[in-house]
Amino acid sequence: MPHHLKPTVIIIGRPNVGKSTLFNRLVGKKLALVDDQPGVTRDRRMGDAELAGMEFTVVDTAGWEDDDKDSLPGRMRAQTEVSLEGADAALFVIDARAGITPLDEEIARWLRTVEVPVVLVANKAEGKAGDAGLLESYALGLGDPAPVSAEHGEGIADLFEGLWPHIGHFEKDAERAAAEAAEVGEGDEDDEDAPLGPLKLAIVGRPNAGKSTLINRLLGEDRLLTGPEAGITRDSISVDWQWTDPKSGEPRDIRLIDTAGMRKRARVTEKLEKLSVADAFRAVDFAEVVVLLLDATQGLEHQDLKIASKVLEEGRALMIAINKWDIAEDASYLFNGIRAALDEGLSQVRGLPLFAVSAKTGKGLDEMLRAAFEIRESWSKRVPTAALNRWFDDALDANPPPAPGGRRIKLRYITQAGTRPPRFVVFGTRLEALPKSYERYLVNGIRAKLGFEAVPVRVVLKSPKNPYNANRGGGGNYSTGSDRG
Repeated sequence: MPHHLKPTVIIIGRPNVGKSTLFNRLVGKKLALVDDQPGVTRDRRMGDAELAGMEFTVVDTAGWEDDDKDSLPGRMRAQTEVSLEGADAALFVIDARAGITPLDEEIARWLRTVEVPVVLVANKAEGKAGDAGLLESYALGLGDPAPVSAEHGEGIADLFEGLWPHIGHFEKDAERAAAEAAEVGEGDEDDEDAPLGPLKLAIVGRPNAGKSTLINRLLGEDRLLTGPEAGITRDSISVDWQWTDPKSGEPRDIRLIDTAGMRKRARVTEKLEKLSVADAFRAVDFAEVVVLLLDATQGLEHQDLKIASKVLEEGRALMIAINKWDIAEDASYLFNGIRAALDEGLSQVRGLPLFAVSAKTGKGLDEMLRAAFEIRESWSKRVPTAALNRWFDDALDANPPPAPGGRRIKLRYITQAGTRPPRFVVFGTRLEALPKSYERYLVNGIRAKLGFEAVPVRVVLKSPKNPYNANRGGGGNYSTGSDRG
């Protein structure tokens, strides 16, 4: 998200309520010094924060504090006035364990007069010690408090829910700017939402499926050594190349990766098979779209499914091409049989693109490349949050979550946390009781309704207990896991 389009959220509160700890939690780094002594933060701190894909700039105002209690309210109000200029939302932090103090009440009275939206944050709310302060906080007249423990990362889902109505609209502005930047060729290469460059296409498959022959055919030259002996390619090779789509006449840049490298001739087929899998795994790291090449004379074997599963686990877009189609016997039966076996063996991604090709004659190769660009578009797609939640509400209405033991499972909202592959986070309560079948229902709905039919989709379930740490890579409370994507 371009920096100038990021909303600014300011953290406000009396000394020692945990503002710096919350700031550190939101930015994911220990940028602010945290100490039990009030006033330990000397400077205003700013950082880039992210909550379940929602990005914003957060400002820590703890530097306004000092030990002079008499001057503090006036100073805080004056400094808050300055900081709120240009702010899009404020987090007013209280200490739930300490309860509401006169200074909290004074700050709240003033905040009720400002135009900037305020989200009340009841910090240190872990356990029962904060219950009384949480109830007291309703009297501040600032709406429902978001109970959190900044120190332990608890309750951040409630914080997201409080902030989203006030700053969520910035996402649309960011999407518009990203589209404009793509048109003029701007963008950070390291940004997952940057404009797409050359298609990074890896060709994988068991030995002698015809990978090198296929690439030679695409390039129109004998760039890679080919021969009847499995394992003849010694090194992993990437070739930059431009393909002209015969349908549109448009030239498209491709980086082809041949993955047979590092394989040695082996007398034992089993050893060769293991090596071929290792090579495929290594090449997948560099690819966006992976073509798994099958041998029409051998059909689909267990080793092929093993490679395909690994590609999907790594989150890459996958296509299947049946090579040597020019010498295939009973072609229609073979094609339908492979389709059925793929749908059964890779049930997490039904309907993978399947092509009949011939490296020898060139049959089907242009259609395969055209589809590779299309599937990369899906793999890189971001769904606007409003459209995503409209689908989510419809999906819940059409098939409400079950109520095991009479207790309802509540799914609250969904956000897209990333692309390449598409990653989604669903927030809710009692998620540990949600059946796997319902998780599959959500994943299948995302695929069918939102345009992700043939790419791996990750859906992670987060309960309010500790969603923040989980979403930052800490393992998560409940997750569908990559093998379900």
